[in-house]
Amino acid sequence: MSMTEAIGRIQSIESMLRQLSQGVRPQATAAGTADPSAGTATSADAASFAQALSTAVGGSTTPDVSQLASSLGLDGTGALSGIAGLSSAAGTATGAVTGDAVVADAKKYVGVPYVWGGTNPAVGMDCSGFVQRVFKDLGVDLPRVVSDQMRQGTPVASLAQAKPGDLLVSFGGEHISIYLGNGKAIDAPVPGQTIQIRDAWEQQSNLTAIRRIVPAGGS
Repeated sequence: MSMTEAIGRIQSIESMLRQLSQGVRPQATAAGTADPSAGTATSADAASFAQALSTAVGGSTTPDVSQLASSLGLDGTGALSGIAGLSSAAGTATGAVTGDAVVADAKKYVGVPYVWGGTNPAVGMDCSGFVQRVFKDLGVDLPRVVSDQMRQGTPVASLAQAKPGDLLVSFGGEHISIYLGNGKAIDAPVPGQTIQIRDAWEQQSNLTAIRRIVPAGGS
């Protein structure tokens, strides 16, 4: 499982957690009165969540519902007292790799020469090889070439909304760089030059796509 897929699955789990923490809305009975037990999470809810959680993280077996209920804080009345802690833990995992981490890793390659088709920092890298290497360092798998990289992650509407760590694709997919924020980007430019930080020469007029692969970095 790639890091991008893992992040998506964790976000799905967080959504489940929020639904469980809110409980189930009271349902009217045949007599027209509300069922008092319908407003709290139950062991049945825990069972459903256990199966969903197992599926989301790619587990091959169904988790022990009693253990899960205990870890979630499901007491005898069905109160989901432990939900906040688990939700917080999921949030930590989601934020493990952010745009700021992408920026920090990218900067360590400043000075590496441009080599067309290159993917080895000891020899040299081209623009897409550099981007692939940075994300690979962080455990995120990206395709090798710009035309595939520009379809990864989620779209960002404009350069004004770009955040550190976003990918800037220009000239129909001919070039790709990593946005650093504050109008700066880092890339492997052309033969004869090295990976460098510079003013983001990509402008809205020549940008083909902006893609966010991991949660945004700073402003």
